[in-house]
Amino acid sequence: MKTTEATDPLTAAVGPGKQRECTLTDDPYRGWAKRYDACTEPFNAGLRHMGLKLAPPRPGQRVLEVGCGTGTNLLKHQEAGSEVFGIDLSPRMLAEARRKLGPQARLCRGDAVRLPYTDAVFDLAVAMLALHEMPRFKRAGAMEEMARVVKADGQLLLIDFHPGPLQFPRGHGFKPFILMVERLAGREHFKNYRDFIARGGLPPLLEATRLRIDHQRIVSGGNLALLRLHQTSAGL
Repeated sequence: MKTTEATDPLTAAVGPGKQRECTLTDDPYRGWAKRYDACTEPFNAGLRHMGLKLAPPRPGQRVLEVGCGTGTNLLKHQEAGSEVFGIDLSPRMLAEARRKLGPQARLCRGDAVRLPYTDAVFDLAVAMLALHEMPRFKRAGAMEEMARVVKADGQLLLIDFHPGPLQFPRGHGFKPFILMVERLAGREHFKNYRDFIARGGLPPLLEATRLRIDHQRIVSGGNLALLRLHQTSAGL
């Protein structure tokens, strides 16, 4: 007979070495978490709509968003009847997500490279504009962790910046706006963005995982990529 811990991804033990305290000492979103949606939604709404078409919300699904921010993505899944979970490093962004999603959402502060969930418990894991923010040494670990917590028949949805080639005129016209926003996000953020692009964006991060792309969409003139992934036949 299964115990509560075996079926609850938040209370289940994740094993020795998996748990670690979040070490964030300075919240980069502390000054603008309350304004984040107003500032970014004109840009993010279209991406979100495309992402929801690739991985439509379904009743009864268990959905995790890594880097959930203010919870706008999770809200769409919650409204469709999914059980939603979110993890983020920013206390201010999580506070906004809690206000938006209410107590039924399972939100926690934590690191993407040490997800506090047991194996194979989510039907869908989402990371939207999250991986490019991470330092180089964390990205592969975050991908491995998302693959670990998704069921063998589950899906991953990744949305992030893409190195191109850029199309003319849309791609070249949109690039300066992206660079401006990434610079405004801070020196460390911009450094991580530039490294992410220089290393090829999302596809190289899949090389060490058992994930395959079953749908890819390149948008904004080559500046952004949406990837829907499944576990390989190994299913591990």
